[in-house]
Amino acid sequence: MKKPVYKLLDEKGRILIPKEFRQMAELESGDIVKLSMSSGKIVVSKVDIVEMGSQDPQAVEAYVNAAVKHMSPAKQVALAARILKFAQQEGGTDC
Repeated sequence: MKKPVYKLLDEKGRILIPKEFRQMAELESGDIVKLSMSSGKIVVSKVDIVEMGSQDPQAVEAYVNAAVKHMSPAKQVALAARILKFAQQEGGTDC
């Protein structure tokens, strides 16, 4: 896409990445993107697996979501069952 695209930032700091850009970058719903700064500009990059090291909840959730994409359906179900059991033991009532 040669022509610039202008988007408004909403009140929560979100923008919509145009479909053509997402297709060119091979971005799909559920993909993980890395945000960084370079020369005063925001850089958005698609990543396959988040680097482990950061233990903040967002990084851990992104890592799990990325890893699940590479699991067989049987392993996904087994993992979901383990997570549900853990949440119930921890007193989670939203399950």
